[in-house]
Amino acid sequence: MSADTRILLESLGVTGGHTGGTLKVHSPNTGELIGEVVETSVDEAKARIDAAHEAFLQWRLIPAPKRGELVRLFGEELRAHKEALGKLVSIEAGKVTSEGLGEVQEMIDICDFAVGLSRQLYGLTIATERAEHRMMETWHPLGVVGIISAFNFPVAVWAWNACLALVCGDAIVWKPSEKTPLTALATHALFDRAVTAYRAAGHAVPEGLSALLIGGKEVGEALVEHEKVPLVSATGSTAMGRAVGLKLAARFARALLELGGNNAAIIAPSADLDLALRGVAFAAMGTAGQRCTTLRRLFVHESLYDTFVPRLKQAYASVKVGHPLEEGTLIGPLIDAHAFDLFEKALDEARSVGGQVTGGARVDVNGKDSYYVRPAIVEMDAHAGPVLRETFAPILYVMKYGNIQDAIAMQNAVGAGLSSSIFTNDIREAELFVSAAGSDCGIANVNIGPSGAEIGGAFGGEKETGGGRESGSDSWKAYMRRATNTINYGRSLPLAQGVKFDV
Repeated sequence: MSADTRILLESLGVTGGHTGGTLKVHSPNTGELIGEVVETSVDEAKARIDAAHEAFLQWRLIPAPKRGELVRLFGEELRAHKEALGKLVSIEAGKVTSEGLGEVQEMIDICDFAVGLSRQLYGLTIATERAEHRMMETWHPLGVVGIISAFNFPVAVWAWNACLALVCGDAIVWKPSEKTPLTALATHALFDRAVTAYRAAGHAVPEGLSALLIGGKEVGEALVEHEKVPLVSATGSTAMGRAVGLKLAARFARALLELGGNNAAIIAPSADLDLALRGVAFAAMGTAGQRCTTLRRLFVHESLYDTFVPRLKQAYASVKVGHPLEEGTLIGPLIDAHAFDLFEKALDEARSVGGQVTGGARVDVNGKDSYYVRPAIVEMDAHAGPVLRETFAPILYVMKYGNIQDAIAMQNAVGAGLSSSIFTNDIREAELFVSAAGSDCGIANVNIGPSGAEIGGAFGGEKETGGGRESGSDSWKAYMRRATNTINYGRSLPLAQGVKFDV
């Protein structure tokens, strides 16, 4: 581990667990070893889940606004350490500086959202047909929430889940990606500082309220299979989601799944091409194509194709590929050699079916142990072959279309249903796209790309994306259980639907 990384971890409050362990962590930026993290055994994982359940039994009784105060203090810790945590995200996940900082800002934003939410966990009063009765809907804490996160958003997605779960009265157990455990250790250390400040202010926090499980598949399975975890929020591949979903269904637990996204955009004849160019470029190349919302398929109207695509190629050629902490870098590395292999295999398959590839070469930035590539544009004659699958890398498949109905049909003709967008100044096309006859995705945008999202809206998708919703809107309901209550304040006992049962 470099001295800079060690100092960075210490500044974030990490005092142990990052050296002397069996989980070797390499920075994608250079390939260097940056941590030897101590892994959690299966028995330790089960014990921490049991402790989290005991903590839940106490935490659920604390008023929600007071639970929100803990999240507020956590947000203050994030504000104070935004630069350091953002830099650690860049070192461990390979994000450029602005994206690393942006991820921490997203955590701060969801803290603010959750604090406000802690005073807005509303139920309903429902009209009842029975005199002198009141019927209402109440929401109660659910239990231990398991969180499985992916390497590409190593801390923000945890925060989406954790902050809402905490104000809803739940305990949380986090299993981060084994590719990015250092950011998890740092985030948990900052949360522990918030707990210390909360207790210093005279509030009670039960031990074990938030737990961290470091390790691979076995630890994840222990979390998914534990009977005291009524909800698991899992972010990752569709294959992972299928396995997790089946295990949770077997014990009637809830699954909140955020899985694959083979996202598309449509460039319509009336589009503002300058706007579209910027939107497409970030959505397709940002985070080196390693976002679940990355733009992977582009449908350009045949009247614009010969104008727009050359401009897009120029934009691709102009971006700087390099170390993510260097000024001016827009494209950092792929996460590891496996990601690079998948990138090359997808391009080879595209060529084999007639795809014309621009870009896609490996770029030597920091030697053979880091994997930098120039983002690729692949012009395809048909919506087929590798176009139909998500490759977690910066590959943009570009195709022509003739009418809007055909473009929408092609956009929807894949397994995933996460994010989508259209660039148009035609009100009819815009409204069609967001209508029931338009995009079948959980996110459908007009005149912005499909990549990225604000925390105020519910994030998630349909079909093989898993159907889960996290972050804003009414996503909080996933972390609570609903009860319908009827109270009789009279002296008679009328039955609903006019049923008579006189004893």
